[in-house]
Amino acid sequence: MIEGLNIKTLDDVNVSNKTVGVRVDFNSPIDPATKKILDDTRIRAHAETTLKELVEKKAKVVVISHQGRKGDPDFASLSEHASILAKLLPAKVKFVDSIFDEKAINEIKGLKPGEVLVLENVRMWDGETKSASPEDHAKTPLVQSLAPLFDVYVVDAFSAAHRPHASLVGFAPVVKHFVAGRVMERELRALYKVRNNPERPCIYVIGGAKAEDTAEIISNVLGNNIADKILTGGLAANLLLHAAGKNIGEVNVKILEEKGFLELEPELQKLLKQYPGRIVLPVDLAVESDGKRVDVPVDNVPNLPIKDIGVKTAQEYSRIIKESRTVVMNGPMGIFEDEKFSLGTKLVFEAMATSKAFTLIGGGHTLASASKLGYSDKISHVSTGGGALIEYLIKGTLPVIEVLKQYSK
Repeated sequence: MIEGLNIKTLDDVNVSNKTVGVRVDFNSPIDPATKKILDDTRIRAHAETTLKELVEKKAKVVVISHQGRKGDPDFASLSEHASILAKLLPAKVKFVDSIFDEKAINEIKGLKPGEVLVLENVRMWDGETKSASPEDHAKTPLVQSLAPLFDVYVVDAFSAAHRPHASLVGFAPVVKHFVAGRVMERELRALYKVRNNPERPCIYVIGGAKAEDTAEIISNVLGNNIADKILTGGLAANLLLHAAGKNIGEVNVKILEEKGFLELEPELQKLLKQYPGRIVLPVDLAVESDGKRVDVPVDNVPNLPIKDIGVKTAQEYSRIIKESRTVVMNGPMGIFEDEKFSLGTKLVFEAMATSKAFTLIGGGHTLASASKLGYSDKISHVSTGGGALIEYLIKGTLPVIEVLKQYSK
């Protein structure tokens, strides 16, 4: 049971010789030309925890997941995912190219204890992505066909938990046991800690190229007194600096305008006035001139693209982080892919790694930067969630979490 949330986990059910449906998130980066999987991190995350445990406990495991969306380049079959899973598990792993027809049902009925069956991409069925209540989803052919076969249903797809889709919530009203898997459990324990009971000082670091959630995150974490300070980098910092009246250069204003971020400025201006000293902006920035990194004060930014926070800013952020007890980071400080402009992100990670704080990072680019710079294994908790993480930090819950709380009894 996850304390504070009253959600059952695998510790609360007997899975030996039981048929267990497991909703994982195998959604992986796909090469649009070859349709080959480029990174198996998410498959590995489930294989090394929930699925391995179920196999060792001799459950009959039925894996349900999605890959991409219909019409998108990364929409693909789960056959390769199953092949990768077979190499990661000490078990026989089978794949069936259907979801809930007679062929799939017969394969499920034929499973032996300790075996794993991966069903086809659940989004090949159009009813999967409709947002509806658990009770309405329970009436769909997916749930009506598969629920009678499952003794236990495990939800392990935290990164999709902000979507009330059929395979995520529809089994809750009709299966005997509806529980959180180990990936979900680990995420919820870490996120509950940083949002509901953080050790102080608590610092949030917001960066990256997606600034659309900046105002909402700041408003919630400061308004609810979750964070003591917010450190800013990336486009979020550029937007806040512009909102604060700083001249960041026409080229950078144009980038913000093209992305539609300037319309957020009135709200950000209010927040800057409402929380003086708690929203920390860069004092210097890095631009590229003649192929070289040049650090400039925020009061003297040339009309060149901003590519990182400056060294003085990174050093000040490092000092604040080292004095903190909780640090949550979403988004790198600059264009970390270019070594010249990875410095800000690297110094922030180094401060997190050497601090005594509980540290949590999430979001695709944050994870990619941590991996590239060699800090993934030096962070207390690396979240698999992108959109789900942001929504949880803003709202303190997610649709799938609410369903787990309601039906995990």
